[in-house]
Amino acid sequence: MPAMTVRFSACPKRSQMTTMPLTVPAATSYGSFLYSTVDTDLDSLAADIAFLGIPHGSAYTPDALSNDQINAPDTIRRMTDRVSRSLERHDFDVGGPIYDNRPVRAVDVGNVPYDLEVPGGGHFARAEEAVRKILKAGAMPITFGGDHGIPIPIFRALSELGGDPITLVQIDAHIDWRNEVNGVHDGLSSPIRRASEMAHIGEIFQIGIRAQGSGRPEEYEAAMAYGAQIIPAFEVHDGGVDAVLARIPAGGRYYITIDADGLDPSEAPGVEGPAPGGLTFHQCRRLIHGLVGKGRVVGMDIVEITPARDVNNITSIVAGRLAVNLIGAAVRAGYFDR
Repeated sequence: MPAMTVRFSACPKRSQMTTMPLTVPAATSYGSFLYSTVDTDLDSLAADIAFLGIPHGSAYTPDALSNDQINAPDTIRRMTDRVSRSLERHDFDVGGPIYDNRPVRAVDVGNVPYDLEVPGGGHFARAEEAVRKILKAGAMPITFGGDHGIPIPIFRALSELGGDPITLVQIDAHIDWRNEVNGVHDGLSSPIRRASEMAHIGEIFQIGIRAQGSGRPEEYEAAMAYGAQIIPAFEVHDGGVDAVLARIPAGGRYYITIDADGLDPSEAPGVEGPAPGGLTFHQCRRLIHGLVGKGRVVGMDIVEITPARDVNNITSIVAGRLAVNLIGAAVRAGYFDR
């Protein structure tokens, strides 16, 4: 395994215990995803790609504060040697070594911590600030959750980019347009509803939706009123991925949010809400490569992995392989050329 270096930001003094760092190194023997340097000093970040873990969401009930999804970011890191045996090897998904032997700077900035001394944990504010610093440094954030509430602070941080509205592309079994649950507005059922309220988010494409897909009448009507383009899984299977890509305007900026239950449970069994008929790994890969080629992907998250329900860690490996495909495609599209 290649050597890994670590850069730490200064630890807070005891008098500053309520002011936690934005991120902390992952608590795993691997320490990083894809053998990357660990760097939690976001104020002096020098990177093209930043791997970030946001383990904690906004729980609907007390017992959900410690749901199994919080273990997913470090589980994905632990699967690094199943995702890529070596960065020098030929990767057939991307047509050569992942970084194409180019001087791409990829770092792992660790996990956003939960502060037990602050009501609600304070982690969404830290997550938003962490992503803002990553974007300000010119890096692409690739984030591992956590439940599907964790993209909400990421969506907020995307305003840092300025310019034209960003197109949101969601792969999911569910539409996630709930306004609130038990008074919680930033939970796992609400990320797309919250995104729709942000001026810097433009068109929304929801791909892989199936069954009843959290489609309560009010949620579906809100999505339709906004103009969200809901593309059920059967349309992807029947018409092909290229037909889906053709519906997404070219030349834009895209943010991709992937709920692992958007994939078929035969390929991603380690999820809380499995539904038959989901997308295949190949279809997701094709979507990612297609988006990279027709515009600029500004970031991606993969969420809702439940390691305790997984089979041989395949869902975490799938998540890692989707990240590899984004990286490999972006590298070859010249995203990080200097």
